[in-house]
Amino acid sequence: MTFALDGTPLTQPTGGVARYTWELARALSETFPEENYWLLSDHKFATPAIRPANLHIGSPPKNLAARRWWLWGLNRELDRRGVDLFHGTDFSVPYFSRRPSVMTVHDLSPWIDAEWQNGAWRNAASRVRKRTPRLLRWGLAKMVITPTEAIRAAVVQRFRLAPEHVVAVPLAARQEFRPVNSPAREAPYFLFVGTLEPRKNITRIIGAWREVSRRYRVDLVLAGRPRADFAMPADEPGLRVLRLVEDAELPALYSGALATLYPSAYEGFGLPVLEAMQCGSLVIASRDPAVAEVAGGAAIHVDANDTGSLAQAMIATFQNPGFCVELRQRGLRRAAQFSWHETARRTREVYGVACARA
Repeated sequence: MTFALDGTPLTQPTGGVARYTWELARALSETFPEENYWLLSDHKFATPAIRPANLHIGSPPKNLAARRWWLWGLNRELDRRGVDLFHGTDFSVPYFSRRPSVMTVHDLSPWIDAEWQNGAWRNAASRVRKRTPRLLRWGLAKMVITPTEAIRAAVVQRFRLAPEHVVAVPLAARQEFRPVNSPAREAPYFLFVGTLEPRKNITRIIGAWREVSRRYRVDLVLAGRPRADFAMPADEPGLRVLRLVEDAELPALYSGALATLYPSAYEGFGLPVLEAMQCGSLVIASRDPAVAEVAGGAAIHVDANDTGSLAQAMIATFQNPGFCVELRQRGLRRAAQFSWHETARRTREVYGVACARA
């Protein structure tokens, strides 16, 4: 059989949806070598030069009619490639199609807080808010995938979907994320990894770090692509904003940190939590239901809106090192329960159900 995935998220150089799209496509191709997989988009996107032979990359359409991508252009590409099923990896599927579709709904952030989006991001969220409910209401997605059970329950309730039409399929961290020797640094450091944007609580992270640094000599490292609407913090001693960091550098950053901080206000999964645990890092995260589900009892959880509780959890890494060692080991065991091979296998099962319902 031949399957196609929406490659549009890969137009962004980083981010959870881009990571999900590429890793899933690669894992599906490797796990099911007898099948063909396509990444299709009406925009150019970059992919690693080395990929499985059965993973194909489509070219953006050149004629004007095909540029009406979700109405006509995509369906023409699907027909041309002989695709049996389309997987919308980011809230979208074709409006009209002669084949079944599966949609991934990563979270409900477009419907929760407009302050989390701004400028182009707000426009994109607005399109998702208008389009996605219609696609789901009209039954254009035969099956819906969510990254966690927490989001699955929220999607079923919000869009009034039949529970059997929504399946939670967790993500995974790449195998390259593992404990490694980290270069010696002048001072210990706390680490945040992720897109620098409002709902990640960057301002609260900085505030908590300032409280801790009054008692201990410790740095704060922020690693991630700043979104256009993110206000960069002013320079101050001990605060290091690395911006975008290559994946190859992240395991050492995770491994050497006193703790990885992830007090996000809202998540669909929280992939940096899993990456950090797989590198043996202690994780201090919010009590967001999806993040707590991923951490599986292997992290310290704090109120995302309480700077003081975050600071106290950070101080505990100095005062209770034995407990931190225990949590790191627990995190390694928890992370070992996830793999992209398993994500691919479970996703392919959803494809089979969607095809049977067509």
